[in-house]
Amino acid sequence: MWKIGVVTSSNSVYRGERENDCFLRLEMLLKSNFDVDVTHHRVSPDNIEMLKENMIELVDRERVDLLITIGGTGLSPEDVTPEATELVIDRHVPGLAEEMRRSAMQNSRKALLTRAAVGTRGNALVINLPGSLPAMEWCFLAIADQISSALAIIQGKNENVNI
Repeated sequence: MWKIGVVTSSNSVYRGERENDCFLRLEMLLKSNFDVDVTHHRVSPDNIEMLKENMIELVDRERVDLLITIGGTGLSPEDVTPEATELVIDRHVPGLAEEMRRSAMQNSRKALLTRAAVGTRGNALVINLPGSLPAMEWCFLAIADQISSALAIIQGKNENVNI
């Protein structure tokens, strides 16, 4: 099965001032949708270099198949996860990011304000999720049905996929 890594980007979680409730919920969603566990988890402050280092470590050294980031996707000056992701990914997967926003908009128009990105690094899929609990869940569930197919294609296990 897949190796999954998660990086939580949050100054307050990093400093221990707030519980990492999004990570706990994401673990439950991964288990219920794919019957997999998170194999690696890092908590990072909202810092481009630290986020980049954590993402590269999990994909290149720990060889995770799926890397999910939580938080840092909004418009605040501290929100730098998409910028860090740009430094890490090889290719964009815009359809997944667009679908997350489109689907989340059914619940809140503020979904337009997320800058979450999706891309690949080598044979891994990298997904940014928002750091608010309902938005994280809406975005994950919007694309959960495509994650298995995306990973199979990225890893060369299913080359005959028709769109």
